[in-house]
Amino acid sequence: MASEKNLTRFDTLENLRKEAEQLRNKLQADRKNLNDAELFVMGKKAEASSPTIQVRCRRILKGHASKVLDMDWSLDRRRIVSSSQDGKILVWDGFNTNKEQAISLPTTWVNACAFAPSGSCIACGGLDNKCSVFPLNSSSNSSVTSVSTKQNVTPSSQAESSTGTIMQQRKVVAMHTSYISACMFAHSDYQILTASGDSTCALWDVESGQLLQSFHGHQSDVMDAALSPCETGNLFISGGCDQNACVWDMRTAKCIQSFQTHNSDINTVKWFPTGEAFATGSDDGTINIPKKLTRITS
Repeated sequence: MASEKNLTRFDTLENLRKEAEQLRNKLQADRKNLNDAELFVMGKKAEASSPTIQVRCRRILKGHASKVLDMDWSLDRRRIVSSSQDGKILVWDGFNTNKEQAISLPTTWVNACAFAPSGSCIACGGLDNKCSVFPLNSSSNSSVTSVSTKQNVTPSSQAESSTGTIMQQRKVVAMHTSYISACMFAHSDYQILTASGDSTCALWDVESGQLLQSFHGHQSDVMDAALSPCETGNLFISGGCDQNACVWDMRTAKCIQSFQTHNSDINTVKWFPTGEAFATGSDDGTINIPKKLTRITS
């Protein structure tokens, strides 16, 4: 009796295995019949869907005489600062398009500009190898803090505002040996981060002009840099003509991670709003998002 029960149980299991195999084969056949095209082929045939958000031009700010190379919003979301190949810095009211202040610099190609977090001053830099800080007020005694990239520059360099007021520089210190490609205030009015064509980035004290940190690692021009979106963050990213994107720790001046995902120069780098990822734009016509960032306390 026991042997007959075992034999019956074995037959039942064998029948179940055969039935499962038949169902598996049928499922694979059905999938194959449905898989009659590839995604990229069908994607080409699909009609472009209309955007859910209709974007239209709200304001046009006219005033520069040549290419606009950079711009930045103030934290109050009202004012804009722009820099241009015409050698001018313009501060705009983004609501009514009025120009609040115009500053003429002794050089063309002002590549970079930035608002201070307080909105009380702006920074700019370009082919003059200087990063200059201008207070935004109408006083005739307005001072200008300037950080120079040349070695023997006299501290008497001047800039003229649109009202004709001559604004003296408070300080000139040695900095990069090539053009300024990017500048930004490092989460306060007291420190500025710069990127340069000399293949380095640098962190500066605004008041004294002292070099706080220098970041070496790129093998060619650094074209852009971006601070971590965290207000107390100590990380920033940079991208350059060596096709590398580097993540830096401002506390140690070390590159903690680097990515080479492009076939040409990296022109721009931007953080994801949470600071967990970033994107890079390149001369090769692509935007890349690196797969993984090392988890580091910012």
